[in-house]
Amino acid sequence: MEDYKIGFNWKNIGQISLFLILAGSVIIGVSLLDKVIYKKNGEAKPEVNVVQNMDTVTELKIEDLKIGTGLDVKNGNTVTVNYKGTLIDGKQFDSSYDSGQPFSFKVGEGKVIKGWDQGLLGMKVGGMRKLTIPSSLGYGEQGAGADIPPNATLIFEIELLKVE
Repeated sequence: MEDYKIGFNWKNIGQISLFLILAGSVIIGVSLLDKVIYKKNGEAKPEVNVVQNMDTVTELKIEDLKIGTGLDVKNGNTVTVNYKGTLIDGKQFDSSYDSGQPFSFKVGEGKVIKGWDQGLLGMKVGGMRKLTIPSSLGYGEQGAGADIPPNATLIFEIELLKVE
């Protein structure tokens, strides 16, 4: 049976030390970088930092903020909703909450913008959904009145109150 020596090669200690120092410096630097970049005038880093370019919104985006438990929406249903509509920059242009009047319409008959007809399908009563609607499914090149410019991306938060 052969004897094996287990040992440490002291010749490489300088290289190993240098590697560990560099690796530690990188880890510390990366962890501090986040604080340095987002610390401006005493302000803390924002919880969400989303950069969205209007030109990149080309498809309907559906985000369920709250899943309902009631009936789900199908084409031909009459629905009653509360909603808030904003432009991509956050400027509000309409709200049933402000008017105090929920809005009712028949889904799939073109009574509302295409983004609503498509974006409410499958939603359940009691749910809340955020729709990010490209201009092609909104008001397109013509816009709508003074509040919605041409080619505007629209964002709606919609609360589904009733399905008939």
